[in-house]
Amino acid sequence: MFYIKDLKVSYGESEVLRGLELELGEGEILAIMGRNGMGKTTLFKALIGILPNGAGSSIKLNDVELAQMPSFKRVMNGVAYVPQGRMIFPNMTVKDNILIGLETAKVKKIPDYIYELFPVLDEMGKRKGGNLSGGQQQQLAIARALVTEPKVLLLDEPTEGIQPSIIKEMAQKLKLIRDMQGISIIVAEQVLSFTLDACDRFLVMEGGEIVHSSLREDVDADKIKKFLSV
Repeated sequence: MFYIKDLKVSYGESEVLRGLELELGEGEILAIMGRNGMGKTTLFKALIGILPNGAGSSIKLNDVELAQMPSFKRVMNGVAYVPQGRMIFPNMTVKDNILIGLETAKVKKIPDYIYELFPVLDEMGKRKGGNLSGGQQQQLAIARALVTEPKVLLLDEPTEGIQPSIIKEMAQKLKLIRDMQGISIIVAEQVLSFTLDACDRFLVMEGGEIVHSSLREDVDADKIKKFLSV
């Protein structure tokens, strides 16, 4: 349901993505793994429209071509993005952070399932976002993305700065989001244990290209670890 074909992205004269291709199935959780600087964040910024897509690039969601749309229209068509570092608004309350995500939604009310998924956000609704722990801020960033009613959710390094016990819980939350809302998810990540808990399929990026692919049941953890080692 989500197709990326011949995706090209350049920084000035330097081409970072050289015709990348991948597909995401309905209800699938896909891991994109790789060391820092291998192109994962560039890919996500290109998919959401922060970085321009080169000539001939195609990004289709349910047959709607997104490649030349601005970011807000991609969100309106069903793509949501949680950036690396979460990028919540630290001086706004938890509730107001979530309400920001409703700008493009038809119904301007926080859905009940958000608080079912993340009860701590209901309890801390009046606190400033900057006063939350790293794990709570990540939940807040995901909640803000979910209220846009996405069909595809992009998560960039969601485990960064989060305690190991919370990382395992987050993997379960992603599967719950998929099962409850039918959302397809792409996770850019370096923590293999997290992706093994959460994901259905694995891709590895190196030098802006996909260099390895495997299904969860066929995954060779040792091989992926070699790609991730410096």
